[in-house]
Amino acid sequence: MKLLIVSQYFWPENFKINDLVQELVARGHELTVLTGKPSYPDRDGFSDFYAAPERFVRYKGARVVRVPLMARSAGPGLFLNYLTFAVTAAFLGPIKLRMTEFDCIFVFEPSPVTVGIPAILLRRLRQVPMVFWVQDLWPETLSAVGVITSSWLLALIRRFVRFIYDRCDLILAQSRSFVPRIASNCAHPDRVAYFPNWAEPIYGLGDGEAAREVPSAEGKFTVMFAGNIGDAQNFPAILDAVEHLRDRGDVRFIIVGDGRISDWVASEIRRRGLADMVLMLGRFAVERMPSFFRHADALLVSLKPDPVLSATVPAKLQTYLAAGIPVLAMMNGEGATLVQEAGAGLVCAAGDAKGLADAVSQLASFTVEERRMMGARGRNLAAAEFDRAKQIDKLVAWLSELKYSDRRTL
Repeated sequence: MKLLIVSQYFWPENFKINDLVQELVARGHELTVLTGKPSYPDRDGFSDFYAAPERFVRYKGARVVRVPLMARSAGPGLFLNYLTFAVTAAFLGPIKLRMTEFDCIFVFEPSPVTVGIPAILLRRLRQVPMVFWVQDLWPETLSAVGVITSSWLLALIRRFVRFIYDRCDLILAQSRSFVPRIASNCAHPDRVAYFPNWAEPIYGLGDGEAAREVPSAEGKFTVMFAGNIGDAQNFPAILDAVEHLRDRGDVRFIIVGDGRISDWVASEIRRRGLADMVLMLGRFAVERMPSFFRHADALLVSLKPDPVLSATVPAKLQTYLAAGIPVLAMMNGEGATLVQEAGAGLVCAAGDAKGLADAVSQLASFTVEERRMMGARGRNLAAAEFDRAKQIDKLVAWLSELKYSDRRTL
């Protein structure tokens, strides 16, 4: 099958779509990726690309077609980043792809939903079906993280989202809770299906070397947060929990990653006098993450207390489970239920800093064997519910069905 992937984010940025492209190519499919120049979370970490962009035109056998976009920045700069990709991909995409054949279009949407605009145009021009994988609900997520508070603007964006959803042949929801929310916002609710994230196979810890960037701390219980440092992750509550644990000398927090509020978190750590308990290491390539996880006694996932975020299952959760390390979940909803019902870790309510501190203390009091069994239950859940091969088998079946379907409204 010949597939076009449309994603604002792609390698060398670290996103789930990279792994999907690699696996589809390995299965013999011919892939082209329409994407932007790397800028997430900023351009500073992509000097290799900007020094020699010609080295980034192929990825694991897939052809990569890039369009320009404005760099990400706070406030209006983020909106312009979203807008410029939608505009340049819509105008330049058809030109750059004029000699490229494809049977289906697959859209990866972690945010923004505007990635659907160039895909819809290409769908119309080429008369091929389009699949839209929703990782973030719009406009609900914008409201949840406080980016937009105006009711009339949220209503306008909702109409825009409906416009995009109504032109999809299949909409994939990353959590079960997303399915009814998406279905209520589109003309074809029967075209919405559950399609969760999975853990990349590189996350098996094996016998590799532990990351040298993490200082040794014999006798300390290490809680690790890995991933995006943004508003949704509720770092004020995480730091409050650290303060509750200040009198303990045997607990430390390691943060691996970066994001929009990284600078704020670093300044808060200094202001609160928590530098001896919290270490921020910055962003590393996804391939390096197993070496960092080898230092972790527990892996932390957190979200703000918001109904929309409660419907989200953070992509890192499947990775945490597959790593076989106990999970500390400070969140509500579907993700928390997964951890709790599997016995794969300890859960407290979103925003409950004292609850998180108590969970850390409780987990630290467990024996090594008790924590090992907890991690094993998480690994079993990941294998049963979020197996990579099974999920991609399902996706390929959907794409093949759409390729030959006559139900499309092109």
